[in-house]
Amino acid sequence: MELTKYLRNSITKVLTVTTLCSAFIIPSAFAETKSEFRLAWTIYVGWMPWDYGTTSGIVKKWADKYDIKIDIVQINDYVESINQYTAGQFDATVMTNMDALTIPAASGVDSTSLIIGDFSNGNDAVVLKGKDKLADIKGQNVNLVELSVSHYLLTRALETVSLSERDVRVVNTSDADLVAAFTTDDVTAVTTWNPLLSEIAAMPDTHKVFDSSQIPGEIIDLLVVNSDVLADNPKLGKALTGAWYEIMQTMQGTEPTAIKARSEMAEASGTDLAGYDAQLASTKMFYSAKDAVDFNNSSALLSTMGKVAEFSFEHGLLGEGASDAKFIGIETPTGVYGDKGNIKLRFDPSFMQMAIDNKL
Repeated sequence: MELTKYLRNSITKVLTVTTLCSAFIIPSAFAETKSEFRLAWTIYVGWMPWDYGTTSGIVKKWADKYDIKIDIVQINDYVESINQYTAGQFDATVMTNMDALTIPAASGVDSTSLIIGDFSNGNDAVVLKGKDKLADIKGQNVNLVELSVSHYLLTRALETVSLSERDVRVVNTSDADLVAAFTTDDVTAVTTWNPLLSEIAAMPDTHKVFDSSQIPGEIIDLLVVNSDVLADNPKLGKALTGAWYEIMQTMQGTEPTAIKARSEMAEASGTDLAGYDAQLASTKMFYSAKDAVDFNNSSALLSTMGKVAEFSFEHGLLGEGASDAKFIGIETPTGVYGDKGNIKLRFDPSFMQMAIDNKL
């Protein structure tokens, strides 16, 4: 099933950052006024709206309004989609806040979070077999996709019970192998995301002992656009933002049009409506631009990105030249975390604000 492959595998990050930094990333080369753009997306509950936006004609409608063309392209491998964006093959793509920092930003590509779509609110969790308390994880092997948001979630979970990574042994395991691994006697602890999480949690004598709802707003799903492209082509930002919030308005609720939209998203992601709605239930979707802007403008975002930067530096994900967690500047409306002279990731609410003000 495609869903078991879609999301957040960051094993290749260190190699990616090193290769891209040394090979061909020249951010200024992206800057030009143009009329055709490419956006990459991968299968995940919060990103399926882009597929629906294509099939329903909503994206084309908004692109036509601004006399541009936007090609929405599905990529089967999540990390590869970000690699291709970083290399300049796409103008925009979907990714988590951590991956935005550790792949394009760490590779020198100045990127802007155009839309904050959602955050994980239970879609990611730590699961134990035979034990029902998080503290019981001490001394255990924990199978997870190393250097992914699962790894980040584990470290945040351990902090809540005064433990650290030194108190467990992380076992790097492909997302494709996690469910099968958990059926064996040797594997007693995993950290993963939906839909794998749902399969594992349904097994006998398993217990979710920590999930992303306990660190709300830290695993964030974004639409990221190359900052130079966006600066030279604001029509792209307007069209994408307008399309997104029309899709959000269409898909929520119980009206026939909403059911039809979510059913199509479910089918495209390899599940049914009930399965897709269950995933939405553990996802804090920002259906309204106001909610997304409020989140974007909160001081909590700056604090979260500080935590993410510290984790990323400690695990070697900020590139060979990074001297500390503040090597890369991260700009938010409430301040900058890191080096103000090296800002490579920007959380810009201006286009979402245009949606609120009906200026798109």
